Amino acid sequence: MAVVAALIVIVTLVVMTTGAVPAVLALTTALVVAGVVGIATPAELFAGLSNSGVITIAAMLVIAKGVLRTGAVSRLTHALLAGVRTAGQALGRLIPAVGVVSALINTTPIVAMLIPAAKELQQRNGIPARGLLLPIAHATTLAGSATLIGTSSNLLIAGLAEPAGVKLTMFSFVPVAVPVALVGWVVLMVTAPRMLGRRPQPQERDLSWQAEIPIAPRALAIGRTAAEIGVDSTAEFELVEIRRWGGPVDAGVPLESGDTLVYRATEDGVRTLWANPRFGIAPQRLFLVAIATNEEKTVRDLEEGEDIVVVAAQTTHLLRDAPAEPGELCLVTAESAEALAENSLVALWQELAGKAPQTAKTWIAVAILVGTIVAASFGIAAVELCAVAGAVLMVFTGVLTPRSAVRALNWNILAIIAGSVGLGTIVVQSGLGGHISDAVVSLAGDTALLVVLVFVLGTTLLTNAVTNAAAAAILTPIALEVAAVAGLNPVVLLTLIGTCISFTFLNPYSHQSNLMVLRPGGYSTSTFVRFGVPLTAAVALSAIGVGWVLLTVAG
Repeated sequence: MAVVAALIVIVTLVVMTTGAVPAVLALTTALVVAGVVGIATPAELFAGLSNSGVITIAAMLVIAKGVLRTGAVSRLTHALLAGVRTAGQALGRLIPAVGVVSALINTTPIVAMLIPAAKELQQRNGIPARGLLLPIAHATTLAGSATLIGTSSNLLIAGLAEPAGVKLTMFSFVPVAVPVALVGWVVLMVTAPRMLGRRPQPQERDLSWQAEIPIAPRALAIGRTAAEIGVDSTAEFELVEIRRWGGPVDAGVPLESGDTLVYRATEDGVRTLWANPRFGIAPQRLFLVAIATNEEKTVRDLEEGEDIVVVAAQTTHLLRDAPAEPGELCLVTAESAEALAENSLVALWQELAGKAPQTAKTWIAVAILVGTIVAASFGIAAVELCAVAGAVLMVFTGVLTPRSAVRALNWNILAIIAGSVGLGTIVVQSGLGGHISDAVVSLAGDTALLVVLVFVLGTTLLTNAVTNAAAAAILTPIALEVAAVAGLNPVVLLTLIGTCISFTFLNPYSHQSNLMVLRPGGYSTSTFVRFGVPLTAAVALSAIGVGWVLLTVAG
């Protein structure tokens, strides 16, 4: 049966590596075949659907969306990047701060928030986004492995280890992950400016949009000038005037509630301004709208009801004076597409972005996140229960709507993780895990250093070939077997695996954060390899050293 299981696992991993079919389909097929040949029961193979790690991951996705919805990460990023002049200086500020945040919430949405910030910095100060995005993505991945909730693979490892009597707490991963992350951060800050620091070619600006951005009550911009908060001029937008009570005021005066900032901008510039959390814009979606017919009206007449607000139009006039010509393009905010469908001036529309950051709920969202971490850390309740309670509170307090909370659940990722649990079950129930662990012990003998070397190299290679979840599901039961046979501390081996699973630096398709920065940074696969080799070598060596020391001390 072990031979059949090995064949199933190998074929599944090869298919997942090549991307011939979706990972979910490959994993599901493997589970069905394993069930048909009798390797395990259906209940055992599909136990991932009720695995505590999978439940916690789902709840943490909701909590992360709540925190990000408030714009807290965006505001932190803008504050850190104020006044920077070089890529090295930007990385020195961003990596430690964003690293701490990455240890608390899922890293993928954090990288998504940093992409527009890096582009804006490139527009404003000429610092290439390509020199920031890839090192930041790698830095957040490294930091995410430092806590139980920082990455889905750690939660999966903990969920698989618990039935074996091995308990991993919130900070069990810290002794291995933190030293390794610090080494990785140093390498990133040294190599990134040298390897990725090519200056972007200047491009001619097409500031064809007139944008009018209001300052909402209690907005963070109130009491500060446009220059102080970095919204006066970039390559994508340029402040024309500030209007107060219907008339212009000096651009250098502190902003007040009710002011309107008038810009000439590109379409991307309008989106950047609309998404800036400092303006406190109403919680509505952004749509690109085409005017239907000429009724001798202005674009402001789109605001027939209270559900639509015109943000920008392709005109040189103030929006109140801009004629609503047939085919004219406008950017508007609206609660839903239904409001646009009922407007006689609207011909076509396309949603460009979700709701703008809602700063009023920042402290509520942060308090829920902190409460969840504290409750789980001190064992007040099980981690999965604390996480689910936090997710529910995000809805009850109004940080997220029920629909937004459901949308936060990435069903593809959750299905891959649940399927990966089943793949681990195949390894265990078939006896394949025992054979592999015997081979590891036979190879390494009673030498802790060799055991560490095998797991570091094996995990690094596997995580760059398949999903993190698959690597965790396969290696966790093997590590538990090796620890039992060789008399080693299982917690150290499991945290070593959790740390090394973050070494996804060689393959752009091995981690979602890599894929997110691939196109915005203008990277190629060869870029990942060239930049990833020295980083991988440094963190792997540090993991070997830290793991060996901890196993020696524990022994």
